Amino acid sequence: MQVDPRGQRFAAALTTLVLALALATGDPRILGFQALVFGVAVVVGVRHSPYALVFSALVRPRLGPPEETEDARPPRFAQGVGLAFAVLGLVGYLAGPQWLGVAATALALFAAFLNAAFGFCAGCEAYLLVRRMAATGTAR
Repeated sequence: MQVDPRGQRFAAALTTLVLALALATGDPRILGFQALVFGVAVVVGVRHSPYALVFSALVRPRLGPPEETEDARPPRFAQGVGLAFAVLGLVGYLAGPQWLGVAATALALFAAFLNAAFGFCAGCEAYLLVRRMAATGTAR
């Protein structure tokens, strides 16, 4: 399965906005919404995530087809990493300690910003590193 990398950056930009709002307000409902978006992307795939559907309907028609596509597995793994940080953040905000919610949300925000602003997907790079380690047998 291939995806349009522009859609991934669009999703990262929306994620950055949502996580910044969650961090600024400390509202676990906003972080919960983003966790749900991450979860959908993990379960049904990044091409069918809520942000990808918005990109496909409103943005991509104005851009035309991509010059290149990329494998969907690394971004899907990255969404899983984002989900883990969002869940950890929810635990911190809802059950404590509060700093855990702030720290986990801030780390997820930083990763989303790197992808949106610079096209650097930390979760995608982690996926590729794990795959290389598994292929060479150094993951044991």
